[in-house]
Amino acid sequence: MSFLKKFFGKKEKAIEKEFTEEEHEKDYELKSKGLENVLGKMYNMVGHAIIPFSIGGAVDMYYFPNHIKGTGFATMELLDPDGNGPLKNRLGTYELVAFTKYDYNPSEETQTPFNLIERKTCGFLTSIGMYSSQAILNPNETIETPNGENEENTCLIFDLYEPNGRKFKVGDREHHLLLCLQVFRSEMNYARQNGSDELFKILKEKEIYPYSDLDREPVV
Repeated sequence: MSFLKKFFGKKEKAIEKEFTEEEHEKDYELKSKGLENVLGKMYNMVGHAIIPFSIGGAVDMYYFPNHIKGTGFATMELLDPDGNGPLKNRLGTYELVAFTKYDYNPSEETQTPFNLIERKTCGFLTSIGMYSSQAILNPNETIETPNGENEENTCLIFDLYEPNGRKFKVGDREHHLLLCLQVFRSEMNYARQNGSDELFKILKEKEIYPYSDLDREPVV
């Protein structure tokens, strides 16, 4: 179990390396192909953060509406062009992914179901992305991310996301996608007591996995 504290300011790295614009462009191209190999064609609109993630802002949001019903969200900023970024877990380094059952449908209305889960997801992906350079985060582990004052923490469980054995690669480098699955506190407690795989079984039986929407009843 991990409890994530809020981080402010620029991400700290042991070694800072400057990459050329050409290296960043090539990395973006290869990373896009790697994500699309797992998640299908990416939507041509990016949810850019006002303040870049590299200096303490939110992650950019990349949308994948062609993989499973609903919309996939993925990060593309954790791994640098050399493949470094998050501290290596037992499988190596990774980017993050999450899902909503709602179809991609941005609107000027901020309170639509899609917009609400998209902003919520951006929040916890940003928090976990920042934390990933500070702590080792493994599949099947649980984590709590803080919200505003007097708000309950967000409860999440990690899982390796490798549908049909499709691996996330950036060029010749093999990485992986770490699924961030938002759950109810009772479900997180169940996973802690019985193992995350036991909770995943129930969520899959009820066709809830891998979605992070909480406009449903807890399964335990």
